[in-house]
Amino acid sequence: MTTTPPTGSEQGLSGPLAGVVVLDLSRVLAGPYATMLLSDLGATVIKVESPQGDETRTWRPPERDGESTYFQSVNRNKQSIALDLGDEQDRETLEALLVRADVLVENFKPGGLARFGLDYPTLSEKYPGLIYASLSGFGHEGPGAKLPGYDVLAQGASGLMHVTGSPDGEPTKAGVAVVDVISGLHLYGAVLAALYERASSGKGQHLTANLMLSMLSGLVNQTSAAANTGNSPRRMGNEHPSLFPYGPFRTADGEIIIACGNNGQFARLCTALGCPEAAEDSRWQTMAGRNEHRDPLRDLLEEKLGQQSSEHWSAALREVGVPSAPINDVVGGLDFARQLGMEPTVELTREDGTSAASVAHPVKWSRSEVSYRSAPPRLDENREQILRWLQV
Repeated sequence: MTTTPPTGSEQGLSGPLAGVVVLDLSRVLAGPYATMLLSDLGATVIKVESPQGDETRTWRPPERDGESTYFQSVNRNKQSIALDLGDEQDRETLEALLVRADVLVENFKPGGLARFGLDYPTLSEKYPGLIYASLSGFGHEGPGAKLPGYDVLAQGASGLMHVTGSPDGEPTKAGVAVVDVISGLHLYGAVLAALYERASSGKGQHLTANLMLSMLSGLVNQTSAAANTGNSPRRMGNEHPSLFPYGPFRTADGEIIIACGNNGQFARLCTALGCPEAAEDSRWQTMAGRNEHRDPLRDLLEEKLGQQSSEHWSAALREVGVPSAPINDVVGGLDFARQLGMEPTVELTREDGTSAASVAHPVKWSRSEVSYRSAPPRLDENREQILRWLQV
């Protein structure tokens, strides 16, 4: 561990993870997302890339100032150095980084780093305090170790696509790489716990996560239902298997989301819509009854909602404590967060005057600092500073 950051621009680095050094050998999304969250909390994250760079640098459009917005989404606060692991001098540079590292994160194919002498058994002998975090698609042992780790494969294999989409339609992929995101969050949490454990044991350890188990965990109630009953949940479109009303409902000019999780919220909804007697109807007095008699209840609710606009109902329902929200596009989502007094984005400016908008860290701390120190780095941008730091 070192408290001295590799770049002069980060002197005075603070945050709950200040002094923690992370070597990020991962690419694409899950690993970089985890390491970016660590960097937001003050960790020094050095992104070790191949001479060709993280492939998401080339994933465009969309782009801003010639830079991929995909790459920008998960790589702020990092320093980049390009190293060819097949080159002896570059491996020596990586070894020098390892001397100072607390954490290494990688998503090479299982066993892929062994040929460079960078596998966990080898490095744990040299650096017993190193926390070595590995991410794969379908496990690091057994037949799954040979399978490629793409988000869409895990969406399909886990059952997520089977429960996503219209009841009479095809299995549908989620609109974002949700498996990668969940896997990154799981890895982030595991690294934090391993750092905490090391404070008492003095020892590092090997953390292995994979997309498949992360998504099965992320399916929560759906996986629990399958495990406990042996029956696979079915596709229900925008419906919830256990709650009603819970989802989009038509209004005079569009749709609005309504989510009633208990009888009190349902009664307030009925009163706001001008049909308080519906809450006393024997068919709908309980959640089980509302689930069983969804169709007539939907017809009644949409008849009432159809008398006013979505904007009207959104305000009216919030006023009486009925959970509701508009259905926005992503730009609208950012605007809605701002309307609620949130600051969903930050602007990060480079020395050359170009900048990148970055989605803010989602957790606020009452004492500790979350920091936005630098825009996503260009390939090998910080080589000189890092080498000076290492005195190589």
